[in-house]
Amino acid sequence: METIKNAANYVSESIQGAGSEASKEANKQVAKDSNATLGTRASATKDMIGDKFDQKKHETTADVHKEAAKH
Repeated sequence: METIKNAANYVSESIQGAGSEASKEANKQVAKDSNATLGTRASATKDMIGDKFDQKKHETTADVHKEAAKH
């Protein structure tokens, strides 16, 4: 039962990590857009950094669940 729970958590964290990565890439494009206002670009940069942090957190947690599901 614990293996199934860890596998489900692995999938969930992997999906959340992918979502954070997609958001990070979208914010990266806004931050690089010379037509956007300085405030918009700065906000996108801040959000991009937060998304990168979230992505790494989810990926790390997913790896922990993946390893736990193996045992």
